[in-house]
Amino acid sequence: MAIYENIEKNIHNISGYLKLNDEERDTLLRPKKINKTEIDVNGKSYEAYRIVHNNSLGPGKGGIRFHPNVTEDEVKSLAFWMSLKTSLLGLPFGGAKGGIKINPKELSKDELESVSRAYIKAFYKDLGANKDIPAPDVYTNSQIMAWMLDEFESITEKKEPGMITGKPLELGGCELRADATSVGGVMIFDQIVRRLDKNKRDVKIVVQGFGNAGLNFAKILFEEGYSVIAVSDSKGGIYNKDGLEILEVIKAKQNKGSVTAYENAERISNEILLGLDTDFLVLAALEDQITNKNADDIKARYILELANGPITFEADQMLNKKGIMVVPDILCNAGGVVVSYIEWSRNLAGNIFDKGDLKKKFYNNMIAAFNKVYQKHSDTGFSLRASAYILAIKRILNTEHLRGNKKINFREIRYN
Repeated sequence: MAIYENIEKNIHNISGYLKLNDEERDTLLRPKKINKTEIDVNGKSYEAYRIVHNNSLGPGKGGIRFHPNVTEDEVKSLAFWMSLKTSLLGLPFGGAKGGIKINPKELSKDELESVSRAYIKAFYKDLGANKDIPAPDVYTNSQIMAWMLDEFESITEKKEPGMITGKPLELGGCELRADATSVGGVMIFDQIVRRLDKNKRDVKIVVQGFGNAGLNFAKILFEEGYSVIAVSDSKGGIYNKDGLEILEVIKAKQNKGSVTAYENAERISNEILLGLDTDFLVLAALEDQITNKNADDIKARYILELANGPITFEADQMLNKKGIMVVPDILCNAGGVVVSYIEWSRNLAGNIFDKGDLKKKFYNNMIAAFNKVYQKHSDTGFSLRASAYILAIKRILNTEHLRGNKKINFREIRYN
């Protein structure tokens, strides 16, 4: 199933909670701008995309991923989630996303730089601090952002560090950016745990996906005294009912390329990992990991979506009926865009803030969003996902109405 079909189903489901008309649903589901082209580098051609889903709240905001499985459907879906994410977090951004269908592992450093610059050459007219602001995503990093910034400034002949975030510190980046998604997810995790009557060591955690987000999430919680009993990467998973020594797992991953190289654990499949009896299941891998085919096997009490779209619509409904609380991606993994906002605003203002102030701003944004979502959930009985979608959609549609969008028949949104 195409990823965007799940989004369409979620919007139609939300329409059952809200009195949305056809025009409002169309506004939410139709991207404002789809840019796609072929970029040629060293005699090879690659599909490239930059999609703005909505920009009523501000300039587009969203990462650029380099991956062999990039498609228009995926980029469009990621742009949609960014719109809801920035709206939910109260940021002055719309939602956008970009990507190149390429395997960066097959490229030399020079080839990677050429591809990065070619992307900017293709889309620079639609990018800028007040138009659309890229950032790192899957298989892109601060060095790639630096090349892209340099290419943009070379073409436009002006300095504009705010046109991209996730940059190196020397070019106006933010010191909180490297593990922002993980740290933001931990902030949300902490809010859930506070509502449980359990000792830290008695809270069992399973992490699917051991890339940057999943690795740092597991590391932070391990160092705080929690028990991470299983983790996995693309080559398999490992399990120890008494808890893994995460720092040693990280060494095994770094030295031998996979968590499965860690010896003091049982090797397990991804399917078994997802079905483990645990308090928290953290999904930090790819889309569509829990579907209607395996949702009945899930035994976790809470699921945190550190990845984008890891649960299909049908599976989400099944989990909700089972009483499993799912913390949605647009809340759980919003740490990256909050720190991107901090970086962007510093670039525009030219101010240097104390790191402690930045951390406080980061924390306050995440906790305020969680409290709003949890309060809506408590007041209505809706799932956390439905509650988050309602809050995000209301802000977007309110702004569309205020801008004079005649398709929006605005009224105070009421619940059934």
